[in-house]
Amino acid sequence: MRLVAIILTVLFLAGCASTAPPAKPHNLCSIFREKPSWYREARKANKRWGTPIQIMMAIMYHESSYRHDAQPPRPWFLFIPLPRGSSAYGYAQAQDGTWDMYLKEAGGWFADRDDFGDAIDFIGWYTNKTRRINGVSLWRADHLYLNYHEGWGGYARRTYNKKPWLLKVAKRVHARAGNYGEQLRNCNL
Repeated sequence: MRLVAIILTVLFLAGCASTAPPAKPHNLCSIFREKPSWYREARKANKRWGTPIQIMMAIMYHESSYRHDAQPPRPWFLFIPLPRGSSAYGYAQAQDGTWDMYLKEAGGWFADRDDFGDAIDFIGWYTNKTRRINGVSLWRADHLYLNYHEGWGGYARRTYNKKPWLLKVAKRVHARAGNYGEQLRNCNL
């Protein structure tokens, strides 16, 4: 009985550790050394959708800081929790409707937003579809991110031009993708 309890405890703790964000999220080589399965999943999404690994990872970093269960903050009224402003959830902060579209088009039945492999594949799918819908290069992290945030229709209507803060965020995503790309080229993975 004790042996079963020890095994269950070890498995539980191993499961907790695997969902923890990487220790050095600013260094892509460190991320992939710490979590080698993430590198395999990112390469697989890159081969499937064509989006560079560093761009998918920069988008994910900004959306969730690599937290598997990330959600938008919940507003409160006094001591009463109110509904969240968005259904965004998981590594990719995918919203319910867009996630459902992904599942129908590419994701399969058992994909989960809190699974890294499914989330990176979702980002690859979304950015690839962005290229087809709005003609954005898969190398333009800033414009891919603006599509990701505003949706394909919002991007086409240029709603981001009324949001100076969002333009700054898109520049940061682009810069992180550049840094990640340089790091990735020098990794020995």
